[in-house]
Amino acid sequence: MTPARALRLTAVGVRTHVSYMSRSPLEITFAVLVPLVYATLSVYLFRAADDPDRLLTAAVGAGLMGIWSSVLFGSGGAVQNQRWLGTLETLVASPTPLSLVLLPITLATAVIGTYAMGATVLWGAVLFDVPLDFAHPVLFLAAVPVCVLSLGMMGLLLAATFVLLRNANALANPLDAPVWLLSGMLVPITVLPDWTRPVSWALPTTWGSRAVHAATSGGAGAAEVLVPMGAALGLGALYALLAVLVLGRVEQRARAAATLALA
Repeated sequence: MTPARALRLTAVGVRTHVSYMSRSPLEITFAVLVPLVYATLSVYLFRAADDPDRLLTAAVGAGLMGIWSSVLFGSGGAVQNQRWLGTLETLVASPTPLSLVLLPITLATAVIGTYAMGATVLWGAVLFDVPLDFAHPVLFLAAVPVCVLSLGMMGLLLAATFVLLRNANALANPLDAPVWLLSGMLVPITVLPDWTRPVSWALPTTWGSRAVHAATSGGAGAAEVLVPMGAALGLGALYALLAVLVLGRVEQRARAAATLALA
């Protein structure tokens, strides 16, 4: 398959799945309410800590948590829906590589999740008077899509296991809180035990979150945003490559165990 055809397939797939999820009452309810709950709890926690200067950081962190939840549960739910509809077997048997079938699903869930960022920031500004004083507004607008893309690549690797499992939520549920905690989306990873650092550094979500937070709160300069962005893209590409490699094994295992269909 040529790169141009792969890009066209991905673009069409993302548009199709975004349209599909935007018409699902469950997806809409989950995408609208969960980020607002995260934002409210985060702002109250930071206010209780008497740290008003970090209220915007709390709102942005809640938005990152919402994006991750959308990717995690959206990817698992999309694969599960294909299994319920009886189309997963057809997708696996189609000439198109399974990785290119799943990639638009994971990217679409990340695109839907970008609403969480805008919603949490506006929610904090309107209800809690959080000042929207971004240190690097332009870099912030660049860091968010990079973070979303890296999350989508991580979702692609997770989707490989979702194909194998009949109940994807069995894996998605316990991964929600640990990943956003280890990634420093709301609290810095420096407050976590030292043994968790290698795990955090291996996650593209950590570097994407660091880039977004650096663009929000500022620091030494643009390098604090650009370097984590590069690391997030690099790790995201590595996760995508690993997903392609393991999907072949997952397909073989799923065929042998007869776990693609519900019946």
